[in-house]
Amino acid sequence: MRASRLLTIQMLLQTRGRMSAQALAELLEVSVRTLYRDVDQLTAAGVPIYAEQGRNGGFQLVEGWKTTLTGFTASESQAVFMSGLAGPAAELGLGQQVVDAQLKLMTALPAHQRDDAQRVQSRFHLDPADWYREADPVPHLATVAAAVWQDRQLSLRYDSWKAEVQRTVHPLGLVLKAGVWYLVASSDAKPRTYRISNILGAELLDKASTRPKRFDLSAYWTESIQRFEAELYQGHAVVQATAQGVKQLHQLSSALAKAVATQALPTQAGESVRLKIPIETLENASYQLLRMAPDVVVLSPVALRRAIAQRLWVIQASYDSVSL
Repeated sequence: MRASRLLTIQMLLQTRGRMSAQALAELLEVSVRTLYRDVDQLTAAGVPIYAEQGRNGGFQLVEGWKTTLTGFTASESQAVFMSGLAGPAAELGLGQQVVDAQLKLMTALPAHQRDDAQRVQSRFHLDPADWYREADPVPHLATVAAAVWQDRQLSLRYDSWKAEVQRTVHPLGLVLKAGVWYLVASSDAKPRTYRISNILGAELLDKASTRPKRFDLSAYWTESIQRFEAELYQGHAVVQATAQGVKQLHQLSSALAKAVATQALPTQAGESVRLKIPIETLENASYQLLRMAPDVVVLSPVALRRAIAQRLWVIQASYDSVSL
């Protein structure tokens, strides 16, 4: 642990230049006294660190000196792909490894490229979480991730929409979509998708997992999304929509956005157009489209119009029954 800290001190001074003892100690999560002992050990080993006194003083490497000890550990190599994703990396148990890997990458860059990298880093932030929702609790994510990285089988206790199931799976990959974690794994030679927050228990088994030679995680995920949307939307509806209604439909889902984009849209104020849109169940469609009235009016099918009329009747009755 101390050897790793000594290397980190060298790389911090190499990438950031002069740093105060307090700043170094805070970054390394040690006391200033411990930091001074570490610096003494480095100088005794021949690392040319010198101290400058005064308000803007601190520790600094002799100009031109560079460490070549920038090799990645196994966990740091795994963490490189998570650079810029501090939150997800921490959930995977790779938070500190990402920090260490980034520092080593910065250390290895020439000075001018390091400045460019730091400039981009300070001007770009990626937030993978969706709006208006809290992150799912994922207490078993670290165990699942370990099975993925180590190619080991995993025993899962999973809460599916039908019932709780116990299953041994071969992990194939992890997916993070809109702040939600998913495990892609096979149990009967067929890949399946498991929502990590629905995992009630996970045990890492001492058995090697089997991975199909031609399995492509990205291709599988794209195909599964397309299949999900095809199964989700069970029919179509014809609606009359104003410009505001078109905007609301566009924001409802990607499938509706695609459908709306291929049809003629209102060009003048007060104008409305007929659109054919995909819908899920009658219950879901009646709930979603009723909220858009009067900017979106359903013309067909008749069953959907009746479902919306029934909702309106229930709403009216509930208001009439309340005395103020």
